[in-house]
Amino acid sequence: MIRNRKIWCAASALALSVALPVMPVHAAPATASTKAVYKDAGAPIETRVDDLLSRMTLDEKIAQITTVWLDKVKIFDAQLQLDPAKLAAQYPNGLGHFTRPSDAKGAVSPRVAPGRNPRQTVALVNALQKWATTQTRLGIPILFHEEGLHGYAAVGATSFPQSIAMASSFDTAMLRDVNSVIAREIRVRGVPMVLSPVVDIARDPRWGRIEETYGEDPYLVGEMGVAAVEGLQGVGRSRDLRPGKVFATLKHLTGHGQPESGTNVGPAPVSERELRENFFPPFEQVVKRTGIEAVMASYNEIDGVPSHANRWLLDNVLREEWGFKGAVVSDYSAVDQLMSIHHIAANLEDAAMRALDAGVDADLPDGLSYATLGKLVREGKVNEAKVDLATRRMLELKFRAGLFEQPYADAAASEKITNNADARALALKSAQRSIILLKNDGMLPLKPEGTIAVIGPSAAVARLGGYYGQPPHTVSILDGIRAKVGGKANIVFAQGVKITENDDWWEDSVTKSDPAENRKLIAQAVEAARGVDRIVLTLGDTEQSSREGWADNHLGDRPSLDLVGEQQELFDALKALGKPITVVLINGRPASTVTISEQANAILEGWYLGEQGGNAVADVLFGDVNPGGKLPVTVPRSVGQLPLFYNAKPSARRGYLFDTTDPLYPFGFGLSYTRFDLSPPRLAATTIGTGGKTTVSIDVRNSGAREGDEVVQLYIRDKVSSVTRPIKELKGFQRITLKPGESRTVTFTISPQSLWMWNDHMERVVEPGEFEIMTGNSSVALQSATLTVTP
Repeated sequence: MIRNRKIWCAASALALSVALPVMPVHAAPATASTKAVYKDAGAPIETRVDDLLSRMTLDEKIAQITTVWLDKVKIFDAQLQLDPAKLAAQYPNGLGHFTRPSDAKGAVSPRVAPGRNPRQTVALVNALQKWATTQTRLGIPILFHEEGLHGYAAVGATSFPQSIAMASSFDTAMLRDVNSVIAREIRVRGVPMVLSPVVDIARDPRWGRIEETYGEDPYLVGEMGVAAVEGLQGVGRSRDLRPGKVFATLKHLTGHGQPESGTNVGPAPVSERELRENFFPPFEQVVKRTGIEAVMASYNEIDGVPSHANRWLLDNVLREEWGFKGAVVSDYSAVDQLMSIHHIAANLEDAAMRALDAGVDADLPDGLSYATLGKLVREGKVNEAKVDLATRRMLELKFRAGLFEQPYADAAASEKITNNADARALALKSAQRSIILLKNDGMLPLKPEGTIAVIGPSAAVARLGGYYGQPPHTVSILDGIRAKVGGKANIVFAQGVKITENDDWWEDSVTKSDPAENRKLIAQAVEAARGVDRIVLTLGDTEQSSREGWADNHLGDRPSLDLVGEQQELFDALKALGKPITVVLINGRPASTVTISEQANAILEGWYLGEQGGNAVADVLFGDVNPGGKLPVTVPRSVGQLPLFYNAKPSARRGYLFDTTDPLYPFGFGLSYTRFDLSPPRLAATTIGTGGKTTVSIDVRNSGAREGDEVVQLYIRDKVSSVTRPIKELKGFQRITLKPGESRTVTFTISPQSLWMWNDHMERVVEPGEFEIMTGNSSVALQSATLTVTP
């Protein structure tokens, strides 16, 4: 989402060359009567917007659909505090939208310019709002937005597991709770909008942004997306913002998660059928089931048309088919990129016209393209009614957020509520429930005794993942293990290898660590582990080795799925010692760890686990928590198998010479420290009509010796259809907790929505015929029954 830095200077210069005429500075704060309809909190929002629009100049309207990020430093003094004189001079027509008030200088690393703490952020927000509401002609408050993908990306906020980890929990209720905390920590600082969640399905693990997604499956991603929005905005379809909530921004519409060559912003080589069957459903579910008020278009193109210029996508599908009523906002600098990357616009003026015509209402994060709209309207190239429509939608957000009545935040409340005890407890719980046990030959759970070596590049650091916050305290795996065992076991630590020279997600250049230095570290690790009883080895990524590639000079995608650097050498050297090894993967994307999967005694997949990740891993390693997570993606054996996802078409994957088409680990897979027995599925009715419903029931018994969680999964296959259909599709899941010997019956409803498809006329229908109803605890461990659907 970060802008392409290579076009900043040129684009800024062009924006200045077409800058809007400066309006006279009014001596009095607001000329509008205090009895103006738009100031009447009791009037309908539509009436208030009509009244306000009728009073606005063209330049004031354009101020509402542009924003500021990089130029924020122009309105600060030397101490980065707001200078009202500079603000008034820079924005004589008001300031509609302000990007990320919690950061200090815009697109720079917090290591270079630390962000604002809760009290400092509130001070800035309140100062800006005081100016906007009392010193501009119409007193229109400012809309602020922040990042909050897996926690508020700000100083002091709570850091939860990254999205791919949260998806591994298969726990929508918990995800709703997590996003409720994210919402309250953002809203209490005076910010009513967050750029989250991501509901792209992720079908290429070379893509560095896979960590930001809820995985590869449309149904899982849709259910997680709905839960996230409900947590951020509240349950139900109310469009008005509730106390302690923020407007969610659904992103990125669409095709973003399967880019050509696996590289970010690449074309999405998908058909309309592929869009409707796989990429659209998560967005459609959120739009139709929640009160979502903002949608962000995607960087990529589909069939030659970039999403920010795609009227069919943003108007015909999103608004007309799905009934979306809110605002469409641009991804960062994506309107500008219609010129600089896609080359369907000759300049920023052309880019602004294309995006506005397609239905993009706001130009984030700096408004460079939309700043040209005043000139275009005056020249007769753009109809002012189009500007009015975009302005209306952005003003509605402000009215629905209650900003005209209460634009200010409470600094003391922001300090009290941010990263409090409840939030930290939820960060731990969500990390515990996100961990997946991929292999266990009996080594786990560990006993807190003897000597344990904790080794690896992610052992002594808490890796948070992209779009990270800055929590006040983080727990590494080494810290968690030491706290867990106390004096019961001797803990030995060695780094083993470094992956990259630094792990700053913001840093443009990425340099792999020196192999010679790493081999010295490997030798040290071998010596440290020579006399131990067991080894816990952390392997995977840094925030640099897999991340968003947002510019030509800031890359994040990789052509290989192998572990970066000398990590495999580290494993091989430790394995040669003959010691039992548990591998803990801390990463942002699936890794092709074929040899490790064969030779390790136990493997945990943790992804990025947030601020409490070290405690959660220790809880699982030593058996205080029984892992119950499942894979939300298919893990390939090699990059040559890509694309590899469980819901393939019947003609796919006939076979390879000299290798298999089977994945390393299948979608939905995850082990436990106990054993579950699942019965075959039982249908309440084996025959229904095309508009009918039935239920399917599965008995689940914990036949092991300890309490644990199982995720029961429902898959469906249309046996014969008018167009090709996937070999199986997830249509339901439930995570349940059972005590030893306890049994429970899990029931799913099969409705027309579970069975429908897009036929050869591109109509959504349920076709009569036989359907295979499959249930189990992964996409491959399934039992089935047959459902007949009659006309």
